[in-house]
Amino acid sequence: MSGIYGIVSKENCVETLFYGTDYHSHLGTEFGGMAVLGEDGEFQRQIHSIAQSQFKAKFYEDSKHMKGNIGIGVISAFDEQPIYLHSKLGPFCIVTNGLLENGEELAAGLRQKGISFSEVSKGKVNEAELIAKLISQGHNFVDGIEKMFSVIEGSCSLLLICKDGIYAARDRHGYTPLIVGERPGDIAITSETSAFPNSNFKIVKSLEPNEIILINNKEGIVQKRPGGKTNQICTFLWIYTGFPASSYEGINTEIVREKCGRCLAKRDKDIKIDVVSGVPDSGAAHAIGYAMESGKPYRRPLVKYTPGYGRSYTPPSQETRDLIARMKLVPIKEIIEGNRIVVCEDSIVRGTQLKNFTVNKLWDCGAKEIHVRPACPPLMFPCKFNLSTRSIHELAARRAIRGLEGQDLEDVSEYVDHTSRKYQKMIEWIKKDLEVTTLRYQTVDDMVAAVGLPKERLCLYCWTGVCPKEGTALDKKSRLHSYFR
Repeated sequence: MSGIYGIVSKENCVETLFYGTDYHSHLGTEFGGMAVLGEDGEFQRQIHSIAQSQFKAKFYEDSKHMKGNIGIGVISAFDEQPIYLHSKLGPFCIVTNGLLENGEELAAGLRQKGISFSEVSKGKVNEAELIAKLISQGHNFVDGIEKMFSVIEGSCSLLLICKDGIYAARDRHGYTPLIVGERPGDIAITSETSAFPNSNFKIVKSLEPNEIILINNKEGIVQKRPGGKTNQICTFLWIYTGFPASSYEGINTEIVREKCGRCLAKRDKDIKIDVVSGVPDSGAAHAIGYAMESGKPYRRPLVKYTPGYGRSYTPPSQETRDLIARMKLVPIKEIIEGNRIVVCEDSIVRGTQLKNFTVNKLWDCGAKEIHVRPACPPLMFPCKFNLSTRSIHELAARRAIRGLEGQDLEDVSEYVDHTSRKYQKMIEWIKKDLEVTTLRYQTVDDMVAAVGLPKERLCLYCWTGVCPKEGTALDKKSRLHSYFR
């Protein structure tokens, strides 16, 4: 997942843009970027790799030499951004957040129309550039965004800066959020509301799915297209991805995680424990909720050495993920030794890091028992809408199913059902693989209840395999044919 931020100001916006973008650093690990439109109508743009350093370190000097009233920034999970394009609609820069399932098909269609791509990495077109060139086929920016939405499969929220101001569009099913804030003289838009408080912005609007707005100094906030009714926001934002101080759909992340922990504790009447802990950082709030409900003390047997170590889940390389996981958590033997410990984790994706770099450290320091409690159900399906879980073969639950069945299964509905015998066998298999005393996952219903939105307004695809209907294959083919003719 990436994070995007934009600002329109009556003064120089660069300092606010710099810090606002930096507040999205927990979302991506590959590239950072900023683009500013100056009063002279010229763009200033900078992109740096942040794989081995923090956004602030790479962009601090750049920010001193950039100047303008309108700007956008991005922390990107995989593509270099912002993209600059001098199109028939005029020059613009764009940042995006999402994932295109049919990106190669769309790129091929544009190539057939004589359109080339300059940003290609590992044989794949840069998705932000692809979105930019799809938009540039429209009669104007709003028309281009609408037509782009009609042909992509997956998701895309975006900020586009041009002479008109900032066009902002939330993806048509609302998987990723965009929230508008104001302070005197300034309007900002962000993926993460945690970017607002320290800059004194007050939330004034959350974009609806499929909504398009224009923000500028002359008119303020102008709706260019009303939003749709379908809302399938990513539930994983609350469970893991989002920052604790952020709210989505008006619901705070930290509170949801505490509720998840409470739900886990309510189902744990059959075990005796001494200590409640959470895998830093995202597991901590789940553990606090568990401790509040169980009455057992919350302690920190594993502490994160923060400087220089980001999230072990987000880097694309398994080698990098393992290195971060091994180095960032430091055990405290004096808290671990002789204790029966509940370990709350946001999720179990592959399971290898939890086993090798968390569980083993606890056993090595003399833990008496280890009870693992993930705050969400077993992940069964790779995310279709953002760079999250990457393939079925990586998932711990699918590895367990292969171990039990001797093959991969297309229909895993019995394993999704937490009341079934096959589900229980799968959990037992993962428990033995992790080498823990007990393992108990959150249920879908408890997770939904912790969030507090109706089930139909949440994307639960990576746990259930169910997602909004995108139309039939014939519908999709017809839309593409109409777009590229």
